[in-house]
Amino acid sequence: MCQALELARLSAAAGEVPVGAVLVLDNEMIGRGWNQPIGTHDPTAHAEVVALRAAAAYLGNYRLVGATLYVTLEPCPMCAGAIVHARVARVVFGAADLRTGAAGSIFNLLQSANLNHRAEVRGEVLAEECGTLLRDFFRARRIKPAGGEAVTLNVD
Repeated sequence: MCQALELARLSAAAGEVPVGAVLVLDNEMIGRGWNQPIGTHDPTAHAEVVALRAAAAYLGNYRLVGATLYVTLEPCPMCAGAIVHARVARVVFGAADLRTGAAGSIFNLLQSANLNHRAEVRGEVLAEECGTLLRDFFRARRIKPAGGEAVTLNVD
């Protein structure tokens, strides 16, 4: 999770929502990613998807059976769907997402009996550090510049 936090900090430095993700298989990092939808103009460039793509390319296989995904924010429904399709075995996340979380907070797509794969889920690992990074990022976006209007980032 510490590696994912470092990637989240890179994301924040680039002006992206600070989320980082690392995929590990047999104690080897096989993929990593950080949020990049703004810079790449790609709504699917969430940290988890970027990490899944990197891992699949590294292994030469879109199935990531046995892998563990560490991510600083609970996956959204899009990312949870990609995780299920990739057959990731385990997801460990930091901060819960009480707006769009799909690993148990709002939805539980990762463990749905209606889907053909279920991942083991462990939440709130380093949750305080992950949550603080996100809160600080959004707080900074809301600060009013001198003589200007509040700067906000819409992540809907």
